[in-house]
Formats: sequence, C-alpha cells, structure tokens
Amino acid sequence: MARPGAPRLEALNGRGSTMATATDALRVSVPTEKSVQDAVKAVDAALAKRKFSVLWALDVNEKLQEKGLDLAREFRILEVCSAPRAKQALESDPEVGYFLPCKVMVYRGDGGTRIGLPRPTALMGMLGDDPKLAALAQEVEGVLVEALREAAG
Repeated sequence: MARPGAPRLEALNGRGSTMATATDALRVSVPTEKSVQDAVKAVDAALAKRKFSVLWALDVNEKLQEKGLDLAREFRILEVCSAPRAKQALESDPEVGYFLPCKVMVYRGDGGTRIGLPRPTALMGMLGDDPKLAALAQEVEGVLVEALREAAG
C-alpha cells in the first residue's frame, strides 16, 4: 500500500500522458520535437550554460542489448552535477549522497520525445526538515527545470 500523500504510480509511469508538460510532486517532464540524440545534446548545452555538467550519459538501449535484451523505446539517463552545490549539500547532510548526482532522463514516449527529472525538492524532503537544504534543493530544481525547458525548445 502506498504511503499517504505519495504520488500514485499511474501519475509517474507515463501511461496516458500527452505531450503536455507533466508536473507532479515527484517529477517534471517536458515534451520536445527533437530526437532523443538531439535532446541529449540540447540538455548538455543548456546545463553547461548554468554551470552544471553531465558526468555520465547512460544509453539504456545499448546497455540492455549487451545483455541480450531489447527495449522498444530509446532511453537515456544523464547524471548531472553542479560541484559547488553538491559540496554544499553534502556538507549540510551526508545522506544527500543517496540522491546525487541528479538524474535527467531523455526518452522516446508514445507521443514523442520527453525530457524529465525527479524533483530535487521531493528527494531532499525525504531527509527531514532542514531549511538550508530545502532552499538549496529549490534553487537546484529551478535551474534544472529552466535548463530542461530551454533544451526542449
């Protein structure tokens, strides 16, 4: 049974989603007309302008193919970071490490390509009520969402 107040799975799994921007308590997802490859490049460029870097880009399809499995949709997971902000968060609470680096996903859905991320505010909220950490999470989330919207443009 789901925790009271937790988002329902249907809200998170993309079923029935349209090309509209999807926003809920746990994640943000924006549509783009770009291919997955072009969207990944656009995300990298938009993040770089904001002093975030892509630490690692996982091609999920390629990794699964190495294991003899095929995934019907293109799917990439980017691990992104702002080193000064990560340092600040880790100094505030070392358990922040459970949620670092930030994840951005780019995938081809039923209605087209989508770019999304779990909300840093939701993740940091799981660690308790730390006003400094909450403010930092809000800042990071704002920058990341702005970058995703620009990349989708």
